[in-house]
Amino acid sequence: MGQANACSLLPALLADLQPEKVLADTAYDSDENRAYCAQHAIEAVIPNRPNRLEPAPVDEELYRDRNNSERFFGCLNQYRRLATRYKKTIVSFLAFWHIGAALDWLR
Repeated sequence: MGQANACSLLPALLADLQPEKVLADTAYDSDENRAYCAQHAIEAVIPNRPNRLEPAPVDEELYRDRNNSERFFGCLNQYRRLATRYKKTIVSFLAFWHIGAALDWLR
């Protein structure tokens, strides 16, 4: 995700969730996404695109924390079994994510 066409998928992605905050990159900065978040009482921590005429406030410190999540999933995607999803059942796939997270934590 994070490409220009993924921007319109944010409301569908959040439909079954009840998050308090959404941390996303600049590709998700749109009036529709911000309106959806405001309507559902979700704090949108999304940096403004350079061409936005009326910049929205962004919690810069919280946005910096997003980097930790990005690096964590980047490390786990180095495991070929996780990146290509060889396991067919969700239980075994989740088990490998747990193993990968534990190995990352032990480093």
